[in-house]
Amino acid sequence: MNRFRYTAKSIALIVGGEIHGRGDVDPEIRDLLIDSRRLIHPDGSMFIALESERNDGHRYIPELVERGVSCFLVNATYDVQGSRNVIARNEVTKQVKVQGSGLKVQGSGLKAQGTGAEIPYPVSRIPYPGSRIPDFESRIPYPVFIMVPDTLSALQKLAAHHRQQFDYPVIGITGSNGKTIVKEWLYQLLSPETDIIRSPKSFNSQIGVPLSVWNMDSGHNLAVIEAGISKPGEMERLERIINPSIGIFTSVGPAHASNFSGDPEKVDEKLKLFSHSEVLIYRSDYTMITERLDASDNYRTLGRFTWGTKETDTLQITGIRKEGDRAVIDGICEGIEGKIIIPFTDDASIENAIHCWAFILVRGSNMPLKSLKGTYSASQFHPPEGRSKPPSGGMGAFANLVPVAMRLELKDAINNCSLINDSYNSDINSLGIALDFLVQQKQHPKRTIILSDILQTGRDPGEFYAEVAGIIASKQIDRIIGIGEEISRFRHKFSVNSMFFPDTEEFMLHFPLSSFSNETILLKGARVFGFERIDQALQQKAHETVLEINLDAVVHNLNFFRAKLNPGVKTMVMVKAFSYGSGSFEIANLLQYHQVDTLAVAFADEGVELRKAGITMPVMVMSPEEQSMETLITWNLEPEIYSLRILRMFEESLNHTNGSLLREAMIHIKLDTGMHRLGFCETDLDELNAFLEKNHQFRVRSVFSHLAASEDPSQDAFTRKQFSRFLCMSKRVTSALDYPVLMHILNSAGISRFPDMQLDMVRLGIGMYGIGPNVEEQAHLRHVSRLRTAITQIKYVGKGETVGYNRQGVAERDTVVAVVPMGYADGLSRRLGNGKGQMLVKGRRVPLIGNVCMDLCMLDITGIADAGISIEEGDEVVVFGESLPVSELAETLQTIPYEIMTGISRRVKRVYYHE
Repeated sequence: MNRFRYTAKSIALIVGGEIHGRGDVDPEIRDLLIDSRRLIHPDGSMFIALESERNDGHRYIPELVERGVSCFLVNATYDVQGSRNVIARNEVTKQVKVQGSGLKVQGSGLKAQGTGAEIPYPVSRIPYPGSRIPDFESRIPYPVFIMVPDTLSALQKLAAHHRQQFDYPVIGITGSNGKTIVKEWLYQLLSPETDIIRSPKSFNSQIGVPLSVWNMDSGHNLAVIEAGISKPGEMERLERIINPSIGIFTSVGPAHASNFSGDPEKVDEKLKLFSHSEVLIYRSDYTMITERLDASDNYRTLGRFTWGTKETDTLQITGIRKEGDRAVIDGICEGIEGKIIIPFTDDASIENAIHCWAFILVRGSNMPLKSLKGTYSASQFHPPEGRSKPPSGGMGAFANLVPVAMRLELKDAINNCSLINDSYNSDINSLGIALDFLVQQKQHPKRTIILSDILQTGRDPGEFYAEVAGIIASKQIDRIIGIGEEISRFRHKFSVNSMFFPDTEEFMLHFPLSSFSNETILLKGARVFGFERIDQALQQKAHETVLEINLDAVVHNLNFFRAKLNPGVKTMVMVKAFSYGSGSFEIANLLQYHQVDTLAVAFADEGVELRKAGITMPVMVMSPEEQSMETLITWNLEPEIYSLRILRMFEESLNHTNGSLLREAMIHIKLDTGMHRLGFCETDLDELNAFLEKNHQFRVRSVFSHLAASEDPSQDAFTRKQFSRFLCMSKRVTSALDYPVLMHILNSAGISRFPDMQLDMVRLGIGMYGIGPNVEEQAHLRHVSRLRTAITQIKYVGKGETVGYNRQGVAERDTVVAVVPMGYADGLSRRLGNGKGQMLVKGRRVPLIGNVCMDLCMLDITGIADAGISIEEGDEVVVFGESLPVSELAETLQTIPYEIMTGISRRVKRVYYHE
């Protein structure tokens, strides 16, 4: 809870806004809300109506008023009075429906029947002629609007003001990689003795940073905030919000490279975060950082703490020894030797750990940072004789570092359950994020959370767990299982069905796991509670081959295409063929949450699966079959109608379904404009129109066609011919109807290449899954899927011996072979055998040797062994992913990514995650 009290009027002064509302109404603001779907506490929330290329937060204001939100930060162009009228009409209509009133809406205002008098907004009491309850009140809320030129700028200005209320150190972290790991490890190292506020998850954007800073309060004494940028001009805005006293620049890499002229510009932009900092920590091997610091007068007073292998480094690394599953890192500072031991051996973890070591040395200097200028002297990091050693984060604490859970994972669990694993993120901010993800899941009727004690809150426990209980209740969770002595002590705070255990051991001993059934289970626990035991017990067992689907990448790609659309253009998304191999209801849930307009599947049973999983939005079935017609009607699925035969079959089914379960059956008319696959030809249109005009059981939701070669520039003339033909044909159909009908023809490739053909709706398919039609567009898309497996066995094969069936794999030298549990039954093409295909082991490409078997294949890993790289059974193998794109695999097989992705067997376990 913030120490400083904010009200609507005080916020208006801070952001330079103009208040619209009743003068005596000044609600107190505690929470900032940017997503209407994540409302927890209506009282005390201010909704910030952000505008983007693909959405406008102002459209959700009437809904939020009904839900009790009373303060809104809106753009100056927003029609406040029009919104008030809408809110008033909605409220009166709702009350009229409840009470049976004679009130009705006339024009833009509200009038009581028989009075002719318009009822002004706001209204506290509405006359109710003829009502049995003469004093009936309709309590329409009095929302306060703070009007500003730009809501995002106002949010950032408010956060910057809030930051200035605290004088404890703030660490600002930026860089291409490692930001979140360094932030979380600093929390692990320091939190036992320090009350730290840190960015939740990866909240490092123009929106995420101000929301992170808003969480600062007087109960903390250190803040760790990460900042990321994607284009020039962004970091200056973040610097004003974070205003870090200490900076960490983790790395210089290729992230977002396409938006900068080169590395110098990118580094210059990131360095702006430290324009007013007192010291910057960075690795001297990233010479670009030093060069750009030296090139600017803005950093003359910025202290530099460098680490590396040079004698001139403040912290000189004198040795790194990898011993089994740990690394010993030796360093020297002002002639004083020291070391840290970490339970990791990969280079990235070693680098991240040294960043943390450097910060602890800075923090342990016991010297005012503002007194230190220029390049740091090592002596400044060792207290003079008689002064204390660094207060916390001692070097021994590094040995207890644990992996950072960078993502929320969703996977199948026992007894038809779904399991969300968010262990090791134990704070109230990450709890809200995890609960939002839980609420998105509609595939099961029940939701359960298994929650441990939330440690190091710095809050009064009773007050804190009351807040946790309120959040859980607001999310309509069916059951909480609390694990830990502290959460058990406050069990009376929880109103939902609950059970409590003092520790994980007691839970595993006494709770019958078989009682979980047909529900979604969220695991949310602090590391010390060892929830990995629960995770292993609950998840559905499968072999080691896993297809990982990055849900954040799906949303990124969806928004990339949405940003290209004209205002009002709708989106239909293809989820046929198991969402191109990526899953069915998991992807559909995500798309429904992000408010796409229509989903499309190939067959009726796919649509039924979505309906059973809680998908309520329109679903078009592209290949309706005769035996599925009644299914379409029963489950309110919308068939693609491509011939008169299909239309007549659907009509007959409607007639036989007891007059139809629906008042009108929605259909989509497919026109053949040159693809010559499915669809009505021009010669069919007169008969089609006559059928539609006389049959009122149908309502045409859309008329569409399919482009044959939208991705091929050499076929652009034909594409435009198709479009012209479609306009003519669709006009003939729609002109015969007396209601509006959507028209669409563009697919993923067409969205980017033919913006003039958007019409009313577009269809997004393979593009949303990260496959672009060309190199330029591919650079803006994120890879959605990563197929990985693990080494089952390592063998040593002598020169001249053979490997696999038919002795096709011949060892041309003494060879090290890794056996991998993936074969053609999993979707791995046999054509990849005998050196044609490659996989990634330890980040290096290795060829397949021998024929691909049904359940296994073999890899030649001799090159890795010869390079002296340690490799063991159980090590990860990547079949395709970011470093080995599925498009490259498709080229090797002379096919298309569609075939690879849809060919991954259902027996391969899918794991869905949020970063």
